[in-house]
Amino acid sequence: MSDHHYYANFIWQIADLLRGPYRPPQYERVMLPLTVLRRFDCVLASTKPQVLAEYKRLQQASSPLTGEALDARLNKLAGQRFHNHSELDFQRLKGDPDHIGQHLQAYINGFSTNVRQIFERFEFTAEIERMDEAHILYLIIAKFCDVDLHPDKVDNIQMGLLFEDLIRRFNEAANETAGDHFTPREVIQLMVDLLFAPDDEVLTLPGKVFKLLDPTCGTGGMLSEAQNHLREMHQENKLWVFGQDFNPRSYAIAASDLLMKGNENSDIRYMVHCIRCATASSATGAPCGLPFSKPPTNRTRNWQRATPQISGAGEAGAPATGRGPHQPVLH
Repeated sequence: MSDHHYYANFIWQIADLLRGPYRPPQYERVMLPLTVLRRFDCVLASTKPQVLAEYKRLQQASSPLTGEALDARLNKLAGQRFHNHSELDFQRLKGDPDHIGQHLQAYINGFSTNVRQIFERFEFTAEIERMDEAHILYLIIAKFCDVDLHPDKVDNIQMGLLFEDLIRRFNEAANETAGDHFTPREVIQLMVDLLFAPDDEVLTLPGKVFKLLDPTCGTGGMLSEAQNHLREMHQENKLWVFGQDFNPRSYAIAASDLLMKGNENSDIRYMVHCIRCATASSATGAPCGLPFSKPPTNRTRNWQRATPQISGAGEAGAPATGRGPHQPVLH
């Protein structure tokens, strides 16, 4: 099994093909969604024939399943929290270069609702059209076909580290305003160490389950680092993570990361559907044990306008504009 740095470097090299139609700070708009898509493609490969057969059978039934019922049936057959019932995959996408944009969109539309929602937040349809018009879409897809992200090659832990590495590289390349979309890894590690320090003895005991809530999770870096920390303390322990963010692309990255790691009892939601501790603890009925957050502090935002969309924000009132306020945290 290859080290995650090998695959991160390979994907980073593919990004150079975007030069011209895209500027370097824009590369992540394409590379992160395609990395997610390729991982899902590889994960679902072994069960794809059974899913297709069941999908066709269900569609021919007198009362075809739709919506959540259809997703639940096919997800179970796929053995994942998602599925794809399109007959296309990355290899077949290369079979029709003249219509690859149309086929790629059809392939994405064949995923279960949770994955489609992620790609809607990525706004990936616009990127497909942009690459297709620039005549580079086929080349990019062909290169991604050479990246084997099957779980036999890249397990969930390595895939998480690979994706985190790419997020860090692209954020640094984009030179995001400090603290807005990206918190340095060293800062996150320090915060995680401080959070878990009082419970070191408990964390080393096997079979423990912990829960962590980040109501301003961004791309999920803090949640991922917390999981890595707990895994280092004891391999058998589990950390269920819950988060939310108001930035569509940040949400899409965090939700993708969670799905790729196979976190069955964790959840990331878009800001307009706030997670409260009661939601985060629904699996056990116990209160959310560890709240953890680094809110954005350096941008002036109209929180008065955003407050009605934030469940419970009116209880404390929105902070004033003009001073780069913290995001309201009422968890």
